[in-house]
Amino acid sequence: MEETRSSAGRIPPQDIEAEKSLLGAILISDGAFPEVLERIKAKDFYENRHQAIFTAMTALYNTHRPIDIQTLTSELRSEKQLKSVGGAPYLAELTNFVPTASHAVAYADLIANAATRRRLIKAGSDIVAEAYNESGQIGEILGKAEKDLFEVSDRTIKSDYVAISDVLVQTFERIEELHRNKGALRGLKTGFIDLDKKLAGFQKGTLVIVGARPAMGKTTFAQNLAFNMASINKKHILFFTMEMAATEITERMVAAVAGVDSWRIRDGSLSDEDFSKISDALGDIDDTPILFDDTSHMNILELRNKARRAAHDYELGAIIIDYLQLLNGTDRYAGNRVQEVTEVSRGLKTLARELEIPVIALAQLSRNVTGRDDPKPILSDLRDSGSIEQDADVVMFLHRPDYYHENDDDYEKTNITQLLIEKHRQGPTGRIDFFFDGEHNRFLSLDKTRD
Repeated sequence: MEETRSSAGRIPPQDIEAEKSLLGAILISDGAFPEVLERIKAKDFYENRHQAIFTAMTALYNTHRPIDIQTLTSELRSEKQLKSVGGAPYLAELTNFVPTASHAVAYADLIANAATRRRLIKAGSDIVAEAYNESGQIGEILGKAEKDLFEVSDRTIKSDYVAISDVLVQTFERIEELHRNKGALRGLKTGFIDLDKKLAGFQKGTLVIVGARPAMGKTTFAQNLAFNMASINKKHILFFTMEMAATEITERMVAAVAGVDSWRIRDGSLSDEDFSKISDALGDIDDTPILFDDTSHMNILELRNKARRAAHDYELGAIIIDYLQLLNGTDRYAGNRVQEVTEVSRGLKTLARELEIPVIALAQLSRNVTGRDDPKPILSDLRDSGSIEQDADVVMFLHRPDYYHENDDDYEKTNITQLLIEKHRQGPTGRIDFFFDGEHNRFLSLDKTRD
């Protein structure tokens, strides 16, 4: 190996225990493998056999196969490398090297650090050798030195420049497609005609915030969006439901699709007709590509890793999160809620850009709404951090006027819920009216949009 010895004959930086620990952790559970791949590559391992093992693991991951001793043994055997890495006994030894898979990412960071130090030593040695070569031109020596150092830092500093001429080609192709298909939506259809008209569908790489006070129906709205988008676009919708169990959300979907009173489902007072409607609805729902994760406590890194894994295994159309303030930040900002929420909102925006899909996050509003003469929510009502508004591409609020007049004797209930689009980075804002069918847990489009 070219970088195994420095010019002084010293053994270069390495962490064989971290390498064994990482490989063993992945064999115990491959859940962290997507994040590990972001940090290291096979050539970052010091031992050749560990490079071969990690290469085989990557091949399994890229072909959607699980990574365990059996599959890894088969892959190494097919590549004629099983014997050179120490055979099945060495793979078994790796699994016994660590008791748990929980620190895989930390092991990857140790390996990456050692590999970076080795590359830096090699680059430094090459620069010294070139400087001693008096026949070399100083400009060429400096240029090569800069190149070598940039290659070392490239692992952590990535800057993918693109010429505007290349971007123009893509832009023109997109404009031409829209011109040929006038009225076609560029984004993911939501199933609500008036909302699709306003936003042209949910766009790739955007963070959409749906804010509301309690009792406005934001979970019902998210549930409707998930079902509609999955049914219409035929892409998987990943629904993180941290406030309600997946079974509860599914039960509400059944009520909405079947048109059956959700309360009668809960208390068991279903008629034979209701039960028949539910049976028909189950067939429709069963084919709907929705993925649930109802983990109640999660931080932004855990959510990001789960989303990446889902995007690897399925064709994701969108991610829905109920709701943003239930997500924790990392330990870095523990105790500072504003900083935590800032980290979460920026993490969600980054995730949307990375996976190139819309991320729709519900958000709780501050109590200031209820203390005003006009309780319609505004952007400053987003709770805990102004970064939510800053990071979002679209911010919209659910507002149900009926809620604020329930005790008024002369008030006639309308069942209208207003969707107030207060921020739209790429287009118009405005108001959309829905009919709220609370009995069946669904919003119905009125095709009534106000600018």
